[in-house]
Amino acid sequence: MLLAGRNAVITGCNRGIGKRILTTFAENGSNIWACVRKPSDEFERYVKELSARCAIEIWPVYFDLKDAAQIKEAAKTIMSTKKKVDVLVNNAGITYNALFQMSTIDKMKEVFDVNFFAQMIFSQFIVKLMLRNKRGSIINIASSAGIDGNAGRSVYGASKAAIICATKAMSAELGGKGIRVNAIAPGITKTRMLSSMNEEIIQESVQASHLKRVGDPDEVAKACLFLASDMSSYVTGQTLRVDGGLG
Repeated sequence: MLLAGRNAVITGCNRGIGKRILTTFAENGSNIWACVRKPSDEFERYVKELSARCAIEIWPVYFDLKDAAQIKEAAKTIMSTKKKVDVLVNNAGITYNALFQMSTIDKMKEVFDVNFFAQMIFSQFIVKLMLRNKRGSIINIASSAGIDGNAGRSVYGASKAAIICATKAMSAELGGKGIRVNAIAPGITKTRMLSSMNEEIIQESVQASHLKRVGDPDEVAKACLFLASDMSSYVTGQTLRVDGGLG
């Protein structure tokens, strides 16, 4: 129960890594604003069952990261509850695989809008709540592609590299106010996004890793739990690779 009595905001909770982070945080005692793009009966049912099983509160929040007005309204919804926010996990994002010569400016803007600008805008709102309590932990889900510069991932990798740079700058600015900011850089992980990648590229990445396998969302969620909890109370400004040894 590493997060007992705490409140977390998590984006992209409806599948993959985000859903596993949601579950892991709930199982460790955190109340959660579970942010997803649009409502679904399946998601509503899942969070209701998870909330009951773990004896915590889960408040679904719906907004599209491509829409600045929706981001603002979602933040206002969270702020209107007058509850403290202890943890923010910026997990939601989109993937994109293409050679840089084949990447249009419109696609570049879309990827950066979701993977970088939306994360920064949302964080600005949530940080205001953390400042009231003079403590908090922000975790940005980046990617090993943002460090390694893989072929075919120039746009996606650049958007994640921007998040990694912002993580360091945010940590420097917010550390004196009791707010820690870290990033996690997953490698190849068993999620729906994996289906967008060429099988040959997947196998090349697996063979390049020290553990010779694809990662599981649970392994990323556990790293996220560590950074959200007091177990990492002296860790900030860091990017934790959870990639089976790609680096």
